[in-house]
Amino acid sequence: MKKNFKIATIAYLVLLGITLGAGIFAGAVVAPVTFHTQMWLGSDVLSRYQEGLIMTQNFLKLSYLVTTTVVAVALYEGYKYKKFERDNITQISTFLVLATGLMFSYYYLPDILLMQMAGEKMTKTVAFINTHKGSEINFKIFSFALLVLMVRNMQKACK
Repeated sequence: MKKNFKIATIAYLVLLGITLGAGIFAGAVVAPVTFHTQMWLGSDVLSRYQEGLIMTQNFLKLSYLVTTTVVAVALYEGYKYKKFERDNITQISTFLVLATGLMFSYYYLPDILLMQMAGEKMTKTVAFINTHKGSEINFKIFSFALLVLMVRNMQKACK
């Protein structure tokens, strides 16, 4: 493996790890704390709607990292595909990372933002609940595909 490509591979794996870690941290730590502020503040200072607005801002910032990662995955895996260094597992996980990452940043998040701007009443509708649930499932698929992609590339890099 050439030195420059080795450095690119290390940077790529670090980016995948950072994105995966940030996604897990947002779902496992930030969301439970944000949506249970009464436990930390001692009273209901924020409504569920206000907590949702705060959480959306966290995911908006995360979407910048997700988009950066999607671009990096497209470039890195596209290069490896062109060099005929491909396998089915990597191709499937690459497709899933690209598709779900773009859906998170450019489909679910804008819809959720629009519904939140319509007011608290809109966030209690079936449409919002289904969109939110869809975004959660989408992000779990993104995270799993990212993990698979990271593991496969580590396996290849360690050969």
